[in-house]
Amino acid sequence: MIVVAGEALIDLVPQPGHGPLAPLTPRRGGGPYNTAVALGRLGQRTALLSRISNDMYGDALVAGLRAAGVDVSHVQRGPEPTSLAAAVLAPDGSARYTFYVEGTADRLFTAPARLPDGTRAMSFGTCSLVLEPGASAYEELLHRAHARGVCTALDPNIRPGLIPDPDAYRARLRSRLASTTLLKVSQEDLEWLGEDPRLWLECGPAAVVVTRGGAGLSVLTRAGEVSVPAVRVPVTDTIGAGDTVNAALLHRLCAHEALDGTTMAALGRDQWRDVLRFAARAAAVTVSRAGAEPPYAHELTG
Repeated sequence: MIVVAGEALIDLVPQPGHGPLAPLTPRRGGGPYNTAVALGRLGQRTALLSRISNDMYGDALVAGLRAAGVDVSHVQRGPEPTSLAAAVLAPDGSARYTFYVEGTADRLFTAPARLPDGTRAMSFGTCSLVLEPGASAYEELLHRAHARGVCTALDPNIRPGLIPDPDAYRARLRSRLASTTLLKVSQEDLEWLGEDPRLWLECGPAAVVVTRGGAGLSVLTRAGEVSVPAVRVPVTDTIGAGDTVNAALLHRLCAHEALDGTTMAALGRDQWRDVLRFAARAAAVTVSRAGAEPPYAHELTG
């Protein structure tokens, strides 16, 4: 089982073609939530660890997980409201967010005493790495999972508006790398962090994947770098694209029986090309439709 740990929230997405005051459509979202849904749609046995509100949005989030085949038995529920993320779309489909997260359910997550049975890999990322007290609870899980030999994937998916002290955040991210097997960052993340991703390989990760939007994606390992181009499609918006990449990487690495640091680090160039191409195809489906709507397995066959 692949376990995803982190927030579930509602994206408020503007209707295209209506200008800055476009009507907003609520859509299920949150980086970890999207990753869990994408894994479930790909047919991967998946569970989500999160805290989700008992309000109507929370009910919709849980229903979306169930529809994707995601195990929700480890989801905590609470009376606090659901976090909201209001998106503004640029002409190229990229999104910028304003978050409404004060006193919301997902940031009050508490770490369970034990991991779900059969956990082979865990994925962490986005707002849940920043917002306390939940951030410390997720960090505890990251370190505990890695210490038990579980493959850990980390996607910072940086939202600058949520980070009051950038230097403290950068230092905290570096401290997490020793417990990270697979690190995925976007080109925007790299520019904000201002660091050479090759140096991170010395801190713990077996592989660092860098996504560059329309310029494709690359993986850096101690053996070198492998890159593949993006799949060209008309872009509706980029919401959930990086989360889909997270899921696709883990799903394809599982197919290569490489959900551990030693095997992952030893993958050959052809195997990495296969993993990256699969992720590129999956992301292309997501960006071709509105909101975070990752592909189903049958959409990536052939």
